[in-house]
Amino acid sequence: MVTRKNDEAVSPVIGVILMVAITVILAAVIAAFVFGMSGNISKTKIVSVSGTRTNATSISVVYSGGQDAPSLNEIQYTVNGVNPTAASGRVNSTGCMYNVAPAAEGGTILTLPVGSSAFIPAPTPNSHILGVGYFNDGSQQVIFDTYL
Repeated sequence: MVTRKNDEAVSPVIGVILMVAITVILAAVIAAFVFGMSGNISKTKIVSVSGTRTNATSISVVYSGGQDAPSLNEIQYTVNGVNPTAASGRVNSTGCMYNVAPAAEGGTILTLPVGSSAFIPAPTPNSHILGVGYFNDGSQQVIFDTYL
């Protein structure tokens, strides 16, 4: 009489069932994590701003509009991290491109018109220009970030 010793602890069928169960549980945990995070992400606004260096001391920025143009109120610019004073155009003393209603309408900020432009001082070559757009819904988004 010959006895055979079986050293396997789990049969192959049970092993496959355990691997499938672990995979399903892992997929459910990952899906819950990923789908739970996406609820906090806001929609990206689509607007366009272009800029060019006009001379050694200033740049020209032009707001070109876009899909979300009707909801853009203002654009706040900084040059090398500092609010510039406008050389001309619709940029106030804090570097904000804006459209202000006439005093008869209360003087409030209105939607920024497409084609608005301004000359902003940028005295150093390769200045970092950053433009943040502020929208009707209270959101804000970087819409211009370049070195000129």
